[in-house]
Amino acid sequence: MKFFVSIITILYGFCLQAQEKLPANNLSIKLFIRDAEEKKPLAGASVMIPSLKKTLVADSNGAALFTQIPAGKYAFKISYIGYADQEIIIELPQSEGFYEVLLSHDEEHEEEEEVIVTATRMSRSIADIVTRVETISGEELTEKGNMKPGDIRMLLNESTGIQTQQTSATSYNSSIRIQGLDGRYTQILRDGFPLYAGFSGGLSLMQVAPLDLKQIEVIKGSSSTLYGGGAIAGLVNLVSKTPTNEKELSFLANATTVGGLDLSSFYSKKFNKIGLTVFGSRNTSNAYDPAALGLSAIPKFERYTIHPRLFFYGNKTNANFGVNYITEKRLGGSMDYIKNGSLGYFENNQTNRLTTQFQLTHQINEQSNFVFKNSYSRFNRSIQIPSYEFKGLQQTSFSEATYQYKATKQDWIIGANFMSDHFKEMSQMVANPKDYQFNSWGIFIQNTWQASEKVSIETGLRGDYVKQFGFELLPRIAFMLKANSQFTFRLGGGMGYKTPTIFNEEAEKLHFRFIRPIDQLIATNERSIGGNFDINFRTRIGEIGLTLNHLFFYTRLNSPLVLVNSGTSSSFVNANGFISTKGMETNMRLSYNDFKLFIGYTYADVNTHFNNVKNWSPLTSKHRVNNVLMYEKEGKFKIGAEAYFFSPQQLNDGALGKSYWIFGLMAEKIWNNFSLFINFENFTDTRQTRFDTIFTGSMNNPNFRDIYAPVDGFVVNGGLKLKL
Repeated sequence: MKFFVSIITILYGFCLQAQEKLPANNLSIKLFIRDAEEKKPLAGASVMIPSLKKTLVADSNGAALFTQIPAGKYAFKISYIGYADQEIIIELPQSEGFYEVLLSHDEEHEEEEEVIVTATRMSRSIADIVTRVETISGEELTEKGNMKPGDIRMLLNESTGIQTQQTSATSYNSSIRIQGLDGRYTQILRDGFPLYAGFSGGLSLMQVAPLDLKQIEVIKGSSSTLYGGGAIAGLVNLVSKTPTNEKELSFLANATTVGGLDLSSFYSKKFNKIGLTVFGSRNTSNAYDPAALGLSAIPKFERYTIHPRLFFYGNKTNANFGVNYITEKRLGGSMDYIKNGSLGYFENNQTNRLTTQFQLTHQINEQSNFVFKNSYSRFNRSIQIPSYEFKGLQQTSFSEATYQYKATKQDWIIGANFMSDHFKEMSQMVANPKDYQFNSWGIFIQNTWQASEKVSIETGLRGDYVKQFGFELLPRIAFMLKANSQFTFRLGGGMGYKTPTIFNEEAEKLHFRFIRPIDQLIATNERSIGGNFDINFRTRIGEIGLTLNHLFFYTRLNSPLVLVNSGTSSSFVNANGFISTKGMETNMRLSYNDFKLFIGYTYADVNTHFNNVKNWSPLTSKHRVNNVLMYEKEGKFKIGAEAYFFSPQQLNDGALGKSYWIFGLMAEKIWNNFSLFINFENFTDTRQTRFDTIFTGSMNNPNFRDIYAPVDGFVVNGGLKLKL
């Protein structure tokens, strides 16, 4: 026995001596990264030893194994998208073996995950939405709002896959194009209400200020199943702010180097059973001619907006009612005419827009509720050019009742709606007025089913009936697969339609002059079918956060309306053929400490296939690139740089436009309740008038060409924001 004890003692002493003499440079340590609440492994978590410049990504079990580590004390930094970073100290060899590291969600991520999307009718966080929805909210909405506080044109134009198309060289009127399709195929909503369709869609992007918006939601692709006709290219839902327990009183003042002035204010407060929001603004500008052509690139305008909303909160029933009134005078054309009233070309727009919104929500029980909506819109606009005036009144109403049921794994929505759209031309001495009266009835059903923890399916079916154009059956379906914490896949598709009217980009360019009304006996609805497939990937590589989304899209639009000249007048008729748009979008976001880099690329191949002849559709850039770099010290200041590229576009006159870049810089200094901002928009002064013409003919009787590039050039704006 003494012999064995002696042998063990000798071996133990030898081992100790060996440890003292031999350097421990091949030690190992294994870390298991898990969620603090659910204890599930966080595959893809980043584990870094900064002093050794070693970084590993956790495997499917959340494990990261480091080998060949010298003895010593090391700081391990563990990070994962959506979780608070954690740093632990491990000393080797004493701690050699394995460690379990539990990560908790960080507050910033919690705020991002609480972005609730309503455009799909299912109020869910954006991470759980089956249909692909893009949002502009939070800091992004604020930053883009600084660049153009008077309207939302720039907010949308700087998003991947979206292009705002200027339809007037002198009045600055614009429409929105999604994935290359004309603006008339995008449905614009306000809090789920279709308030900007038909004649009232004119100037709509230019008359919505962003200060009282909580977020903007965009669905790309055929989406008429959700809200009815019009959403062939997609839909844009403008979501207004609602009252909170904390009072908000905000003021914004912005001035531009071309004589523009924006003054806006917003008030919000919830008082126990009642809430209130009030938005008001005054937006003005002088006429501006950067090219010294004698024609305004920015018109002279004056606009006033007032938008109060009242909210009522009960035990089971909530309701809100709002009124929005906008009045504007907009004058563009000859600078001599605008300033002195001299003879020359002019375009004079006067608009009055009144809308009301009412919504009532009754909670039947814990699982179901009933919602009733109603809106009314009265839009009066007159357009004057030399020797011609077009004046019209559009009145629309929208009523909808829905029943929603929420189960453990399924959500159901069943509803019906009625929409009236009446237009009356009020111009004098009209031989063939463009009046119409459409009444549309619709019923719909929608289901979201969480088939498993990883798979969700959303289906919908709508039936719409318009007396003049018949019945439309519109199915849609979407799948979402959460493969793991890093990869999410979405696949969806549906059908769309649009009731034919003359109110579109082509007619707007002609001021609706010499255009005959739609022949309801031969015209048919424009119909589409399309689908999207996207891959979303997110990870963290050391201190760099990466989010990547890649989208493939395709839409086929059958029997689109085209303008046909017939002597002294023109008519819109259904084409013999179709329009196809296919392509892809890539969005990448990189974050490193206080830096954020956004890179977006759009490829859109849009073609007409009329009478078996394929042609490139006008005014669509096949390639677009958008880059934004931000440096921000939270609560102190932010600085941003942006660059946008547009490839050549086919023009309606057969010519090919030039490619161009637009560059911008912005900065904002922030204090507790006060901030100052400045924006250098298009500081390289990219203008169509620098490399191409915008009209032919004489100054008194110009024939305007397509506007495919900026005409206003380099503009600086800056101002202050006050929040009490």
